[in-house]
Amino acid sequence: MFSVPTGRPLDRHGLYMNFTHRFPYQAAFTGPSEGGTLIGLDNIAIPTFGVRYGVTSKLSVMASRSPSLIGRSIELMAAYNFLDEHHGSPINAAVRFSVDGQNDFGKNFAESLEVVVSRSLGHRAQITAVPTFSLHARPLLSQNSITSPPPDLSCHDSVVPAGDSPISVRPCANIFSLATAVAVDIRPTVALVAEAIPTLMNGDELGIHRPAYAFGIQKKIWRHAFTFGFTNGPTSLVSQRGGTRATFMGDPTADKPGGLFVGFDITRQIF
Repeated sequence: MFSVPTGRPLDRHGLYMNFTHRFPYQAAFTGPSEGGTLIGLDNIAIPTFGVRYGVTSKLSVMASRSPSLIGRSIELMAAYNFLDEHHGSPINAAVRFSVDGQNDFGKNFAESLEVVVSRSLGHRAQITAVPTFSLHARPLLSQNSITSPPPDLSCHDSVVPAGDSPISVRPCANIFSLATAVAVDIRPTVALVAEAIPTLMNGDELGIHRPAYAFGIQKKIWRHAFTFGFTNGPTSLVSQRGGTRATFMGDPTADKPGGLFVGFDITRQIF
């Protein structure tokens, strides 16, 4: 989808590349000079690059890296698909376990367990639900400098160090979210997608007061998929994808509809 996984099994020995861009520093529809800045595309992006590999037809692994502006996190993941509609099951289902660490997997670790469940609605639509439990999830904070490492956010601290965020947040929390998404084909290779990621447990501790959400359009060509849309969530990192632009920008109103910004994803199957 956009940030929500579909749980689609990877081809055995298939190698996939994912490249996401988010432009959270400028809202797409509010503020000055929207047209002159191409609805925010002229501004600084938050890119994440990742690769996935199908070890078998059911087991896959993934690694991704996010930039310094968002904590320079490396995420490692293993996924196992145990139900598949193409093999007679009523639903698709997969379980995914991931660990991410900031400062190039050096500190501030978080662990996440997801169950990805999806079902086709005829031949043109699919719905997806992803209950996710994350341990030691960190607030979604923007770094002031790409040369400075992210702060040490120990779970034993009572509050985030002064100056790191104008919004009151704790350094980490155990959270539960329920991501939902829908994709509808309007052409054989074009789909409309929409998703929402409400954090149902301990979201307030990380400054999450409204759900992250996104909507857009996706074009699929053979082994490529390109998704363009609008969102209020700056990252697709599992433990932080429920975080919004409000905490990232230090503005409690930045995740309202007026704060939606541009993002796009590129997926390519190498072989």
